[in-house]
Amino acid sequence: MAKVTFGNRQAGILCNLPTVRRLDLIAEGLPVILASAESFLSAAANLKLAPREARVLEGFAEEEAAKILILMDLVRCPPKLVASLSGKIVRTFYDHLGRLIYGDAQSWRPVNVAQLREYVDNARQAHYLDGYAGEYIVPNWSRYSREAAMYADIEVLENGSAQWSEPLQFGSVRGLSDPGSLMLGRAMAAAGMFTRAGLQVVADVWGEVEFVDTQGYNEQAKLTQTMFQQLDSAKVVTDAATADHVRLLRHHWQLPMYHLDFKEVAVPLETLQAKRDAQLWAEVGYEL
Repeated sequence: MAKVTFGNRQAGILCNLPTVRRLDLIAEGLPVILASAESFLSAAANLKLAPREARVLEGFAEEEAAKILILMDLVRCPPKLVASLSGKIVRTFYDHLGRLIYGDAQSWRPVNVAQLREYVDNARQAHYLDGYAGEYIVPNWSRYSREAAMYADIEVLENGSAQWSEPLQFGSVRGLSDPGSLMLGRAMAAAGMFTRAGLQVVADVWGEVEFVDTQGYNEQAKLTQTMFQQLDSAKVVTDAATADHVRLLRHHWQLPMYHLDFKEVAVPLETLQAKRDAQLWAEVGYEL
């Protein structure tokens, strides 16, 4: 008897659906995800006297909105690649670090996918060196700051000693604006990209080019312009669309990342210690 799978965390079903049904289901879900992100951000705004809790809710809003961008990359994926890449994309959809990197990546300006891959690979390191001369070994900041604001926990230091950490009182992640992933989600909704017809336009236009290495701004600009023209022809652009929404999608929607890996990379402590020692010796003018 076949195993019955039901309940939540079942986005993997997207991997096995026919193209038409997959786009149908994604189109149904995008407004739901955007509303969820907006709700978290609205709740955070009402917690001015509780900065830690507001920070946690802002983080939830950013991660929820990043799920929109991840699904859009599944839509942008050329049809011939969906079968081989959809599983990895869905795993990123459920991965906290992957969603955080997706959100951060919208502000990066790589020249092409190859450079974007370098940025992502650096962002997914479990630990790295920090400080003026790389004297400190620190955990992945995106993951650490998320969890340190949410939980009381036991931390282990480089020397092996253990200590309890209280939830940290980080300031707002919003700064002067809302998370970039959320602003892009709003722009996509306003441009009609959440409608079934709009999603078909996204799939048809972007599916013509595989973004794997040297593809960069020129390809992105041409496809974005074609997408806008076809969205307009399909009459799905909403009355809420503004020039700012167009600007966001032209200049802040990152290159497709369906070929990139977002799984956290473990870095051996010995490797970081050796690298740190080499940098410290170089700082004082010696070579190991």
